[in-house]
Amino acid sequence: MILTFFSRLFTLIFIIFLAIIFVIFTPLPVNAEILNFTYAELEGQDFSERDLTGSVFAASNMRNVSFRDSNLTNSIMTEGVLLNADLRGVNFTGALIDRVTFDLSDLRDALFVDAIATRTRFYDTNIEGADFSGAVLDRYQVNLMCKRATGVNSVTGVATRDSLGCPEAQ
Repeated sequence: MILTFFSRLFTLIFIIFLAIIFVIFTPLPVNAEILNFTYAELEGQDFSERDLTGSVFAASNMRNVSFRDSNLTNSIMTEGVLLNADLRGVNFTGALIDRVTFDLSDLRDALFVDAIATRTRFYDTNIEGADFSGAVLDRYQVNLMCKRATGVNSVTGVATRDSLGCPEAQ
């Protein structure tokens, strides 16, 4: 039991360390707002159409938040709660998303290209047209999302089912 605790602690510290290194050495656009929202209460906030490249949202309460058409490329989201969030058109390319709850959120046309979304829940989310190409996702969540995956992403032209690697419809 003690060994399990220390191995989990080491894994968490290692992931955070890698994420920090990734953010530090990633070139950022001049107009990007790099913000740190660790442990922030952001319920109901509107972050629509903002460039939040490389921003950190760790252990944040983001219920009913709107990130519609925002750029969250290379951002870090860990242990966040995004219940009933408006995430239409959000760009999560290259983002580290760990233990985040997207339940009941709207992810239509979102980009998760090359994102890492481990231990993350997508229960009852609208993923129509979302692109998960190259994303690291838990197999269980992929299986659940394949049951409701429809549409084609308007930016990449990739079908949601194809980006998730869903089997052919029978």
